[in-house]
Amino acid sequence: MRYFFHIAYNGHVYSGWQRQPKVNSVQEVIETNLSKIFKTPLTINGCGRTDSGVHASQFFFHVDIEQEWDFDLKFRLNKILPHNIAIFDIIPLEGRPHARFDAVQRKYDYYIHTYKNPFLSQLSSYYDFEKLNLEEMKRAVQLLPKYKDYRAFCTAPDKNEHTICNVMDAKLFTTANGDHIRFHIASNRFLGKMIRIITGKLLKIGTRNMSVDEFENLLITLETPGMLEIAHPTGLYLAKVTYPYLNLPLRTEFSGLQQKDWIEV
Repeated sequence: MRYFFHIAYNGHVYSGWQRQPKVNSVQEVIETNLSKIFKTPLTINGCGRTDSGVHASQFFFHVDIEQEWDFDLKFRLNKILPHNIAIFDIIPLEGRPHARFDAVQRKYDYYIHTYKNPFLSQLSSYYDFEKLNLEEMKRAVQLLPKYKDYRAFCTAPDKNEHTICNVMDAKLFTTANGDHIRFHIASNRFLGKMIRIITGKLLKIGTRNMSVDEFENLLITLETPGMLEIAHPTGLYLAKVTYPYLNLPLRTEFSGLQQKDWIEV
């Protein structure tokens, strides 16, 4: 039987989702503990490959488990997993649904705070910028759904079959006093470090070191910039994943601010 697991994790201490040699990954921690419970090696497949230090407010993986169980698997797994990984739901699905390839939309949020705050240091990216030009940043964000090819916003575009992304939504939010910023983007797929590269460009626009026209020119010409200013990983969250057959509400989100505190720019 194939099972989808609905989870979230704080990625601060992990080298990303994907299992890699000699580093601590979310996938390896979950696989190790699932295999202990069932006393057999199990391999899980995630809905994406978040970078080192990146978080997930909502994440799915699937796993095939042949044997039946007569205990509360969610309770047992949550009990032995570290505090920074949470299991919310375990969903049996017929056929061969795939956590990664079947996803039709992924939403990400990137959080920025503009003052030093020890309680946000692991949850949001700190940039000591005063009076960012949010209106110009907004103009750049509004361009994103109008273009499809994001070759200029990828660290290794030639490693992909193509660099087309169907960006369905992109918005910029701030708080009333302007010291917190949230960049939201939704697409069917994302390229390597694409959101962090875009965020880096938005910050250049906000600090008046890049124009909106220069930003749009990258979307038009598809030329990879000589310098890729990649924003810190800490503020990036995989916020929601949607499937044709599965669309679950969030069970958790970044808790530094409440949803009502955000104002669209």
